Amino acid sequence: MLKQYAKHCKTGEVIPDAPEVRVKRARKFKQGFATVEYAAAALLDMRWHTLADGREREAASFEREVLKAIRMPDTIVPRYRTTYFQHIFSGGYSSGYYSYVWSEVLDADAFEAFKEKGIFDPTVARSFRVNILEKGGSEEAMTLYKRFRGREPAVEPLLERRGLVAARP
Repeated sequence: MLKQYAKHCKTGEVIPDAPEVRVKRARKFKQGFATVEYAAAALLDMRWHTLADGREREAASFEREVLKAIRMPDTIVPRYRTTYFQHIFSGGYSSGYYSYVWSEVLDADAFEAFKEKGIFDPTVARSFRVNILEKGGSEEAMTLYKRFRGREPAVEPLLERRGLVAARP
């Protein structure tokens, strides 16, 4: 797509490969770190929301216990702390922090359909429009997604996008 639009303003020459390669590499910088940060936040959030006994807890102690239990590396200081979850506790979507990463899984896997058939493939675009966009919340989301993609979402496209696994040929 970059080759189609990134052209010299006067000559119309297509962008050379070198800057494109640097841009692609830069996207993957520190993705392992960011993935661990988000996974830790999602697990911490889930632990808070699955407490069954209803007793009060000291937030910092509970957080330390959870991070130890999930074997959070000491070298990664959590960026998303318990006290940052106010929007989750008061905003009506308890234990939903994982949804940030889940939405990236869906995004990467859906985009993979376009990459497989061609970014501008009208059949894929129509299927996405008819099976996802037009339906909205009228049916179960996974049913709609499987209708579009022919299967459940795969995590591999996100892992590839982040540079955490080798890209498939």
